[in-house]
Amino acid sequence: MSATLPESILRAPTPPAWTAAAAARMPELLVDHANCEKKAASSAMALIFAYPEDTALVLALARLAREELRHFEQVHRAMRELAIPVVRQRPGRYAQELRRAARTTHPERKLDLLLIAALIEARSAERFGLLAEHLPVPLAALYVQLAHAEARHFELYLDFARERAPAVWRGRLDELAAREALLATAPDRELRFHSGPPPVN
Repeated sequence: MSATLPESILRAPTPPAWTAAAAARMPELLVDHANCEKKAASSAMALIFAYPEDTALVLALARLAREELRHFEQVHRAMRELAIPVVRQRPGRYAQELRRAARTTHPERKLDLLLIAALIEARSAERFGLLAEHLPVPLAALYVQLAHAEARHFELYLDFARERAPAVWRGRLDELAAREALLATAPDRELRFHSGPPPVN
């Protein structure tokens, strides 16, 4: 497995305004974080169903999905300890807009889905690390742990993309990373774990 840093595929850092807003509105962010962990497990499962013939990918993503669900349990436990209620949320724009960029024909779609997953995990790892510096000890320790886990996940998706499309993955990554950078940095109407900074009131 490569030892690539998340920042090496992200085309823009998270804006300080997002970090400040997220640290100040942690209960709100934890609700979305819990949902993100469920979505990460679901995305891994969707790839398992879409490409059952790719045994190495299927087995790796089965392990990843289990780990994402454990992360969900950890975040859910933290929410209970902090008396933060679970609420339904509308999907944010970040993942929706990234997935809209995925091509619809194969094998191009498979490459795009792997690269999009790598970008999402890389952004997660970056933001867990940023937030850990601003949180009280129990949550900070959890977020440091999650930052390392998401970095491993990002590397896994990126390695599969490299192996499955060695001639074209880099150029396609550049295109998708540019879109991801815009979604992660442009002002957003709602604060989400992968949103841009919220508007200033």
